[in-house]
Amino acid sequence: MNDIVVRLMPLPLHVRAFTVVDAQGDYNVYINETMSYEQRRRSFAHEKRHIERDDFSKDLRATEIERLAASAES
Repeated sequence: MNDIVVRLMPLPLHVRAFTVVDAQGDYNVYINETMSYEQRRRSFAHEKRHIERDDFSKDLRATEIERLAASAES
């Protein structure tokens, strides 16, 4: 429970990564395998910050969560 499982997979070019919480409460992070190692690393760090901030329990749209995340990262 609350484990982080990372999977590399082909995703559309505009999708770098995304996270899904499963029924057991584990975080499944899907990362676009077509990106460079450095971009994969940055994308995982971004997803991990969402997990650390408990963004998945917030009652906000994904676009609003991403906007807040971007302002916190700059």
